[in-house]
Amino acid sequence: MNYRLGVLGGMGPQATNTFYQFIIDRTDAQRDQEHVNALILSDSDMPDRTAAILGSEASRERVYRRLLADAQLLERAGCTVIAVPCNTSHYFLDRVQREVGIPILHMIRETAKALAAQGRKRPGILATDGTIQTGLYQKEFAALGIQAVVPTTQAQDQVMSLIYDDVKAGRDGDPEKFAAIHRDLIAQGCDCGVLACTELSVFASQTRLPPFYTDAMAVLADRAIQACHKPLRDFFQ
Repeated sequence: MNYRLGVLGGMGPQATNTFYQFIIDRTDAQRDQEHVNALILSDSDMPDRTAAILGSEASRERVYRRLLADAQLLERAGCTVIAVPCNTSHYFLDRVQREVGIPILHMIRETAKALAAQGRKRPGILATDGTIQTGLYQKEFAALGIQAVVPTTQAQDQVMSLIYDDVKAGRDGDPEKFAAIHRDLIAQGCDCGVLACTELSVFASQTRLPPFYTDAMAVLADRAIQACHKPLRDFFQ
């Protein structure tokens, strides 16, 4: 079978770029033909997912319709699996999945399963207000008997600033903001942290973070490579 990964991206563009770099770096390939065959759709006109989720029903429907149209476009283009490197958009993906005939990898579920397999008991979730307030990660971890923790209000403000004021604005992420966030998770007794926003994945690619953190987008990259029947590099297994 000719496997092809469809990347439904553009949310934001830099995160999509980082995701594809993850795919390249984590595939055990020695020549072009051994890499994942991929089609990348960077839909940067996609409305803001957090604003839609926290806004009106009409705004949520607009995002859903746009995601569905993009997924159907990738399916028609011959993709055999879809990856969406945007955590907040997963609010809509179960509904989108019902309307397309190819699997959409679920970054949040895959990350929850990965941490459960590591025996983690109290992960701290670093994500947008939309992801936090809809309980996307909390629900998936609870289904596995794990209590997920969210930042305090002050720390969450720092998370949002790091995402929107820094990375989405094209600036380097402020390490002092992240240090304050990290202290908050430690104070709440977390045994690990989840980078549950792809802009935080961008930040992590530029700043060395401790192994305390699991990058959800890296988990998604691994599952995408495996879904396309390509081997992972040994140090990523």
